[in-house]
Amino acid sequence: MYNILDKDTIENEILPFLSTAKRGFATKSSMSEIVNSILYKFKTGIQWEYLPVESLFSDVVLSYKSVHKNYRKWCKNDEWRSCWIKLLSRNKDKLDISSGDVDGSHSPALKGGEEVSYQGRKKKKTTNSIFLTDRQGLPLAMSNPVGGNHHDLYNIEESLGEIFGILEEADISLDGLFLNADGGFDSEIFRRTCVKKSVIPNVDKNKRKGNVDEEEFLDDELYKLRYSIERTNAWMDSYRTLLNRFDTKVSSWKGWNFISFIVIALKKFNKNKSR
Repeated sequence: MYNILDKDTIENEILPFLSTAKRGFATKSSMSEIVNSILYKFKTGIQWEYLPVESLFSDVVLSYKSVHKNYRKWCKNDEWRSCWIKLLSRNKDKLDISSGDVDGSHSPALKGGEEVSYQGRKKKKTTNSIFLTDRQGLPLAMSNPVGGNHHDLYNIEESLGEIFGILEEADISLDGLFLNADGGFDSEIFRRTCVKKSVIPNVDKNKRKGNVDEEEFLDDELYKLRYSIERTNAWMDSYRTLLNRFDTKVSSWKGWNFISFIVIALKKFNKNKSR
């Protein structure tokens, strides 16, 4: 059987935070194998209808439609996000919050859908989200996706509220966090929103603005460490479902992103545990 995460990890770290049927028809298939089938789709990018369910289930085989139904249910209930917050809260000691990085990421949206618009630089329709990573490059939080015609500062107060809210729900303190951001975030509203949460913005100067305020704080040595978020993008792109957005629903697209957070973190945590 193809495994992204081993059975014990799925059963101990993921399944406790996903709902199961409380009445009516309850599946006779293994719940861990349902999650593993979703992870197989996540890793390979295969279309749902081509999911090799015969190879993914050891006993009672579910159809791809049933696997997809479970995925959609957990997405609509925002359960992947909840699972991630619980995982974060339980593993706070394994994070490095000495500083963090924030960046926007455009994903081509090949079937259109919610929060999708044409993006001139990419020359295609995209969806855009802002991501936050810790000093190790572990992805911690994301903003709600918006259409690709919006730049990173679009509704930045709301976007940062969503990102910081995830950390706060996981009981992770923001107080004194140094946050690296590129010149695309060089604005008064970004800095002010960070400071309201006791976050220290370390933002590169946007020279295209013309009048650059030399008094704005920038720690060059800390900013050089921002390369780690580019490495994170490469980690996430290794999961082919994230390379291009085929999901028309925002809830499904967010679900895949939170699954990437879960998988990357669990692989990191388990690797450290085995040393």
